[in-house]
Amino acid sequence: MRATPGRVAALDFLRSHPHSTAAEVHAGIAARLPSLSMQSVHNVVNDLTEKGLLRRVDVPGAARYETQTGDNHHHIRCVFCHRIEDVECVTGEAPCLTPAAHASMPVLLSADVTFQAICAQCAELRESA
Repeated sequence: MRATPGRVAALDFLRSHPHSTAAEVHAGIAARLPSLSMQSVHNVVNDLTEKGLLRRVDVPGAARYETQTGDNHHHIRCVFCHRIEDVECVTGEAPCLTPAAHASMPVLLSADVTFQAICAQCAELRESA
């Protein structure tokens, strides 16, 4: 995989802005690469995810991307402001969750969990309203 300007810029942006959408990546690197289209950013994040350099987090609204891969951390998402934070592996050992045996899929690779919550700021705003 070649280190294209779009790929390098996307990785740089996502290192400091984890859990960003493709649109946020595009906005974040637009000044650096003004000719890079939104479609190109989608292609970049898909290619980097396929090669294991990014992790895709599927949440309601839009997929998010992060550079923290290879571990088995989970996520917690505020249902009001949609902020996402990392949660370390719940039981301390990958894959963190073990489903009942499935003969048709005997090799378990990972478990993706997103906890839905209300963050402290949103809870405070709701309480004061």
